[in-house]
Amino acid sequence: MTAATRVPTRPSALSLAVTGGLVAGSAAKAADFSGWRWANDLGHYPAAWVLVVALIGWRAPSLRAAAVRSAAFFAAMSVGYYGWAALVLDRGWELRLLAAWLVLSATAVPVTAAAGHLATRRTGWLPGAMLAMAAGIVLGGGVLADPGAHPVQAVVDVAVAVALVVALPRDGRTRLWAVALTAPLTWGAAQLLDVLRWVLG
Repeated sequence: MTAATRVPTRPSALSLAVTGGLVAGSAAKAADFSGWRWANDLGHYPAAWVLVVALIGWRAPSLRAAAVRSAAFFAAMSVGYYGWAALVLDRGWELRLLAAWLVLSATAVPVTAAAGHLATRRTGWLPGAMLAMAAGIVLGGGVLADPGAHPVQAVVDVAVAVALVVALPRDGRTRLWAVALTAPLTWGAAQLLDVLRWVLG
């Protein structure tokens, strides 16, 4: 009798999203205390997180998968961030802020990923607007108002915005709409980010 051969199983996309979120959140909090301005900026400004959520939506096989995976990633990232502060840096749990980010993980984040899923598979002005809004969130983060103070982050913001409106659109027509709508939607995104900062204190 021969023993049955065990086929190694690949980790699920959901478990990878959770693991990646925990690692990203812990790294972002560690960067806060690294003394490196550019590392601190990467964790605090939205470019990196918007890109990750958009890519999750792009890679997901369905709207549901895009929403669930992105929510899992962002929730795990939030727990990793505040968990690192509490358990490693002994700064205590900032439960109000953690709760606020978990609410965003269950609302705005999956909506953004679902929009990314749709926008990278369809053509026209609406998919272009979805990608332009994502780029607007990146550019509306405030760095470009004073790029000299955050030179690395300014380059990252521009690179991510270009990737969102040039690399991710399905075709040239959608790409043109995305580029054309980026400026006005950046203004709107900046207002929304100001409201979010006010809510988070």
